[in-house]
Amino acid sequence: MTDLIVILTTMPDDERADALARTLVDERLAACVHVQAPISSTYRWKDVVERETERPLVIKTTRARLQDLETRLRALHPYELPEFVVLSAEAGEAYGRWVSGAVGS
Repeated sequence: MTDLIVILTTMPDDERADALARTLVDERLAACVHVQAPISSTYRWKDVVERETERPLVIKTTRARLQDLETRLRALHPYELPEFVVLSAEAGEAYGRWVSGAVGS
C-alpha cells in the first residue's frame, strides 16, 4: 500500500491557488490538488486577530515527496508562514498506485 499523505494549505486568491496547484502537479510533487471554494479564515497573527478570505487546497502525494513539496510550496507561497498540515491517509490499492505513479515514487 502507498504511503499516501494529504497536505492542507490555503492561498489568498483563485489565480495564485490555481497556479500553485498546476505547478505542484506539473513538477510531479503532487498527484492531485483540489482547489476548494473560498472560505473565511479568522486567526491570530503577530498578536492581532485577522479575518481574510482564502482558498483551501487539498494536496495528495506520497511521504517520499513530502520534503520536496514543502520546500517548493514555501518558495512559491506569498505568506510568510503558509499553512502546511500533513495528514497520513490510507488509499485503496489502485488509487495508491495511481498517486505513486503520478509523483514518480
